[in-house]
Amino acid sequence: MTTTLFTDLACAQHQPPEGHPERPARLEAVWQALNGPAFAGLDRRKPREASDDAFALVHPPAYVEAIVNAAPNTGLVQIDGDTFMSPGSLAAARKATGAVLDAVDLVMTAGGTNAFCAVRPPGHHAEPNRPMGFCLFNSIAIAARYAQQEFGVERVAVVDFDVHHGNGTQAAFWDEPNLFYASTHQMPLYPGTGAASERGANGQNICNAPLRPGAGSAPFRAAIEQTILPAVRRFRPDLVLVSAGFDAHARDPLANLTLQTEDFGWVTRQLMDVAHECCDGRLASVLEGGYDLQALGDSVVAHVSELMSQAG
Repeated sequence: MTTTLFTDLACAQHQPPEGHPERPARLEAVWQALNGPAFAGLDRRKPREASDDAFALVHPPAYVEAIVNAAPNTGLVQIDGDTFMSPGSLAAARKATGAVLDAVDLVMTAGGTNAFCAVRPPGHHAEPNRPMGFCLFNSIAIAARYAQQEFGVERVAVVDFDVHHGNGTQAAFWDEPNLFYASTHQMPLYPGTGAASERGANGQNICNAPLRPGAGSAPFRAAIEQTILPAVRRFRPDLVLVSAGFDAHARDPLANLTLQTEDFGWVTRQLMDVAHECCDGRLASVLEGGYDLQALGDSVVAHVSELMSQAG
């Protein structure tokens, strides 16, 4: 078995205003980075389009209806301070969420396989009732609920190493003891959530390991090894999902952590080890942030190379 890449040209048709950091060139940089001979073995697939019912696994129907109805036929619609919709945005969002649903289907039914979803718009800032931070629908939270509904999975863990805290995923999981969210992120930084004291309604299903501005490889790896991984192991997930944001890289313009490319390969390897220990290697990841194109491409190469080395 091998690693499957879910991606679609439709995800490049979500076009925020000129100069916006979450731009189609991000996805193009990922495609180019994964186009070399080292990635000839990737199983490349186009994802389904997520339905309104799928979105409603996390977002109330009235919210889903409002976002669907906001999609413009021409021009741009501003959804919040930095989140926009263009004529291609709704289709892109359906493909982005559909990719993670397809990835869950794959890893739950095909032994020894993992997956990476190279899609946009990202999702982890979208709260159940609120779009924000470039995000319309919370694809990874939807996928966690989908795994529970479709496969009877009891416990799903989401690990998020984006430089920004995934407030939306945390909000969706807060009152759900069988859904676990763990995050490393810069703090203080947008969106302002993610303190270590935020632990979920039962005190055990949220685990935040904030990092100070300027933190690099050593503090990041210590947070993963000493805080995140032990918490995931205690949770004993039946499925591991990863919010793979690469904007903690030293080159990224939107934050102030100084991770290096190899840190993303390292953390992928650690998470795969936990997935093998807890759930027969069932792991899927989805692209979140990453805004320096060179750093994004290099970091995705490190991430996917490690997934491929541990598939099978």
